[in-house]
Amino acid sequence: MKSQKGALIALASIPLIMTLGNSMLIPILPQIAKQLNISAFQVSMIITVYGLIAIVMIPIAGYLSDRFGRKKVILPCLIITAAGGAVCVAAAWFMKGAITYYVILAGRFLQGVGAAGAFPIVIPFIGDLFKDEKEVSKGLGVIETANTFGKVLSPILGAYLGLLSWFAPFVAIPILCLISFLLVVFMVKKPKTTAKRDERNLKEFMQEIKAILKEKGRWLYAIFAIGGICMFVTFGVLFYLSEVLESKYNLFGATKGYVLAIPLAALCLASFITGKIIGENKVRMKWLGFGGMVLIGASMLVTGFSNEIYFMVGFLILSGIGVGVVLPCMDALITRSIEKDNRGTITSLYSSMRFIGVTLGPPAVSLLMGGGHWALFGTMAGLGVIGGLLTLFAVKPGDTGETEKQERNENGNKTKKLKLTKPIIPQRVR
Repeated sequence: MKSQKGALIALASIPLIMTLGNSMLIPILPQIAKQLNISAFQVSMIITVYGLIAIVMIPIAGYLSDRFGRKKVILPCLIITAAGGAVCVAAAWFMKGAITYYVILAGRFLQGVGAAGAFPIVIPFIGDLFKDEKEVSKGLGVIETANTFGKVLSPILGAYLGLLSWFAPFVAIPILCLISFLLVVFMVKKPKTTAKRDERNLKEFMQEIKAILKEKGRWLYAIFAIGGICMFVTFGVLFYLSEVLESKYNLFGATKGYVLAIPLAALCLASFITGKIIGENKVRMKWLGFGGMVLIGASMLVTGFSNEIYFMVGFLILSGIGVGVVLPCMDALITRSIEKDNRGTITSLYSSMRFIGVTLGPPAVSLLMGGGHWALFGTMAGLGVIGGLLTLFAVKPGDTGETEKQERNENGNKTKKLKLTKPIIPQRVR
């Protein structure tokens, strides 16, 4: 039990550090732009290039983790992330002129590659480590909590580090990655691999993934979309709130960071509580997920009626709670319903959709802001409604393979009881 708790702490450090490594740059982007004498679009690419390469690399990392093992992918990727941060520090410290910006972009590119094989692999790793389904749900709740806690800390920590130096957040990245690397090395034991994982080639593997998507695509695609919507809404409205706090209320630096952290703290707490209460009940996961999407849509709709700061932050707290309820439910449904041999790749596709939401949220909101406060939050409310409908009609716990699993278990029990000597012909070739 102690070893499992230690492993969970080590794995939870990964989403925490990956989130800090990206999000704590957001409050100091204007400072970076001024220091490097670059445009707003150019400085936004420091965030965008990280997300874009991660989207491309996540499915590849998922396949490699299924083929060779989770730990064998996570550890090198933490090193790559640290190296990316070191490249950014070297560019800021030793270089001058336009070349500094482009070398920093190269470092962020490396960070994105490393991030693709770190946090997304943690989700299936939790499913591998814990046999008890309740423990899997609790573990995924802890992972989402760590991920969100990183978002809570990032605007505050980034603002304080920015007071030391414009590149201080880049310095923190290799240090944080080294801490996580050591935790995973010493506290996470590699689960036993199966012969099937070692024997499959790429063609066989892709055929199995294609078969899974064909068989379970309806609810899988729905969960992919729901994850993307949640992250799109979260990062989109935070971007808008950040702009309003500066332009309308003259809040900057750490003060602005504390205000941005309020709805994220609500999201963090909701993730932790949800992970504890969903247990192994897939029906409960579905209805909690539906309730969370309804709360997101309703909160966005009401927020559209006023941009007064207390009103807006109050309903963004409710929206954060909704997101915090939805994500652990979707994580648990997708993790517990896919066989271990293919879990990494399927969950990586889900993670890619979440990264797409993170990447598209801020630029989409910058365009929607031209149409006014109501246009922005009306659109967000509409996305919440779409997510709720997908949860209600497309995500059906009975379709997630539990019946098949039960049938296989029953067949296995019957076989043992009858002590058959003839081989049993499986009903479906996997």
